[in-house]
Amino acid sequence: MEALEGDPHPALARLRESEPVSWVPALEGWLVTSYDLAVTVMRDADSFTVDDPRFSTAQVVGASMLSLDGHDHDRHRRPFVAPFRPAAVRERFVRAVAAETDRLLDELEPAGRAELRRSFAGPLAAATVTRALGLDRAAVGSVLGWYDAIVSAVTEITAGGGVSPAGRAAFDELRRALLAAIEAGDERSLLATAAAERAALTPEELTSNAAVLLFGGIETTEGMICNAALHLLERPARLAQVQGRPELLDVAVEESLRLEPAAAVVDRYATVDLELGGSEIMSGDLVRVSIAAANRDPAVFAAPDSFDLERPGHRRHLAFAQGPHVCLGVHLARLEARAGLAALLQRLSGLRLDPERPSSIRGLVFRKPPELNVVWDARAAPLR
Repeated sequence: MEALEGDPHPALARLRESEPVSWVPALEGWLVTSYDLAVTVMRDADSFTVDDPRFSTAQVVGASMLSLDGHDHDRHRRPFVAPFRPAAVRERFVRAVAAETDRLLDELEPAGRAELRRSFAGPLAAATVTRALGLDRAAVGSVLGWYDAIVSAVTEITAGGGVSPAGRAAFDELRRALLAAIEAGDERSLLATAAAERAALTPEELTSNAAVLLFGGIETTEGMICNAALHLLERPARLAQVQGRPELLDVAVEESLRLEPAAAVVDRYATVDLELGGSEIMSGDLVRVSIAAANRDPAVFAAPDSFDLERPGHRRHLAFAQGPHVCLGVHLARLEARAGLAALLQRLSGLRLDPERPSSIRGLVFRKPPELNVVWDARAAPLR
């Protein structure tokens, strides 16, 4: 288990080469490790569903667009689609993300060193999604706490445990805050927009979907920023390329997503008996798709373990999933990651990893550095 938490890629590569759909007793289910079969599973919601009482996130936050298929999935997802389209994201979030990025770096810059996951990436993601949901700006600290507890609860369930009391308590607090935001009816809130939709969701359905947006909005963005920053800082030559050609920053983000997707696996449950990749799967079986393995499939990506800023088709990775459950917030996540990384590299002169506090990417389900420790050449404050 320790190897899978730290560096699962050699084991995943062996499985992908020898048996791309493997029965894993520890999971009590199947693990899909090849790119083409991962796409097949994620696109075929009739044969592979999320709508199962074992689905981990639903056990914590209730039924939502993440844990439903068919008509129910469409009904839960539809009210939130328009605000996350590219033009709407640009209009609603560009200035807010830039302002929050500057505010965070104004606090960090004089120190010359920081742990970036919880002093920059997490707060940026939490502030953005908190604003989107109509929660008070002062709630960012509480939101991060609720998020941590919910992530831990989902991870425990995925590893075979039950819902923790801390996870239940965190969602109860979040639910109360979201219900208050719905009641307030702030027109800037995505919740207020969704609540006003014809055939609107109930308040409880809104809160479950908002919790999913919160969960995904923080997890994806925090992981994207931290992983991409670490990938660049570990590779000075690649970092110099990006600094010399800023247009490569987008490619760096996508290549980082391919190498280390923030969400390493997605779960589905077979609805019928079928054959997949030479394996006989029975109705009801857990089928876990390894995004991490699919993104390093040499049949699709040449030299898949390398960080290549010249790689063609750099958005072919599956980090945002595919099919009906493709990530709703993909455009916002990319906006935040690009803005955050650009600001870090521009404002923190000589940014580099802290040699006294090493950082590495870890996680069985959600992969990112628990701490991203960096230093830079701090400038003295101007004399007044």
